[in-house]
Amino acid sequence: MSTNEEMSLVEHLGELRKRIMWILVVLVIGMVAGLISAKPVIRYLKNIPPADTISWNVFSPWDALRLYMNFGLAVGILITLPVTLYHIWAFVKPGLRETEQKASIIYIPYAFVLFLAGLSFGYWVVFPMAFYFTSSISKSLDITEMYGAAEYFAFMFNIILPLALVFEMPIVVMFLTKIRLLNPKRLHKFRRYAYMLLVILATVITPPDAISAILVALPLIVLYEFSVFMSRFIYRKQLLQDAEWEREFGPK
Repeated sequence: MSTNEEMSLVEHLGELRKRIMWILVVLVIGMVAGLISAKPVIRYLKNIPPADTISWNVFSPWDALRLYMNFGLAVGILITLPVTLYHIWAFVKPGLRETEQKASIIYIPYAFVLFLAGLSFGYWVVFPMAFYFTSSISKSLDITEMYGAAEYFAFMFNIILPLALVFEMPIVVMFLTKIRLLNPKRLHKFRRYAYMLLVILATVITPPDAISAILVALPLIVLYEFSVFMSRFIYRKQLLQDAEWEREFGPK
């Protein structure tokens, strides 16, 4: 490796470290905001379905603190997401064309909106199905339900956070297509495997019945197909731009 290449690698690593530090700083600030807002948010969630039908308990002196910390982390991740996406874009920016730079930064607000949509879908659709199913099992076995507050929210976060991340799929696919790491041909090639993974995910996070799994799997499959459609749209524009470039300047 030449001296210039070594310097370039060191510079890239230095830039990556700075961007990670910025993300961590924003995460800490977001966690502080989450801790401040945790009390009213927890009280609000406690009074809406499905939590309004049960009583919460704590089983150790640390449970209430753990509940606060979980909320602080969740809010911190939510606040940090746009910043993280921006720094990812800024890090890969030098390798993008000017048109790609302008186009890809527009994805950031849409990624945030999709993350919120995934949280909403997880909380209002999938989480109640899973909760009422497990609760019905307890009642069928004549078991008294006594829920720990920390365990209740851990169960909730384990369902809604993975769904929120899956809802980022269209933006991730569009971005990777834009920087030419992905194209619709590859997406078509791996469609059956993608379907299988999405169905497995839907089966894991929902009650073990076919209707619940289908109700969750279908939106995820639609998201994948929408990702393929957007990838195809971007890829066609790239081909037209490449053809225009070759007509004007000759082959690359």
